[in-house]
Amino acid sequence: MIQPEKIIIADDHPLFRQALLGTLKTKFVTTQWLEAQTIEELEQLLRQNNDSDLVLLDLNIPGAHGFNTLIHVRNHFPQIPVVIVSAYEDHDTISKAMEYGASGFVPKSTPVDEIFNAIEQVLIGELWLPAKFQALEQSADNINIAERVASLTQQQYRILMMFAQGMLNKQIAYDLNVSEATIKAHATAIFRKLDVRNRTQAVIAIGQLNLTDTRFAE
Repeated sequence: MIQPEKIIIADDHPLFRQALLGTLKTKFVTTQWLEAQTIEELEQLLRQNNDSDLVLLDLNIPGAHGFNTLIHVRNHFPQIPVVIVSAYEDHDTISKAMEYGASGFVPKSTPVDEIFNAIEQVLIGELWLPAKFQALEQSADNINIAERVASLTQQQYRILMMFAQGMLNKQIAYDLNVSEATIKAHATAIFRKLDVRNRTQAVIAIGQLNLTDTRFAE
């Protein structure tokens, strides 16, 4: 069995995370496991460990905003494959995750042996999907928006997520320790890249990348 050096698990449910870790460690005995419970923790781990072999990402981790985090990670850390590990396994969610750059999609109901197989397949450069999955047609509009979001710098992406949270320029400037003028300059660049006129349109645009199942809004 392949023994990856380093894998990041991003999931905010400690019981599931620890159960998954306990299972995976029985086969990947020499692997270093890094854990993130929020998007902020995930970004920090990625910056400090950009040599990781794999990211196991729960789409519903706090701050993820639907598929935006998947797109962001794939754009800024393209050398690290991402496998989505999700409690939801509808065809639309799986299809979109793969469209936006995931290397695999593992429902949390997946048997242990299949989880091992999924990880091994992705580590050798293959894609992995549940056997019952049937690919749906890609949405050209969403792909276009995904490409625009992927073009944002890390700072621009961070500010866009703050817009989505309804934060004012003054609050964002304080949190990021920069001037309001700097935030306005970033906002202008964000609007240009997303092809929108203001922050409301920007939030609506990225809203198209949100998960359609309302259960994700817990």
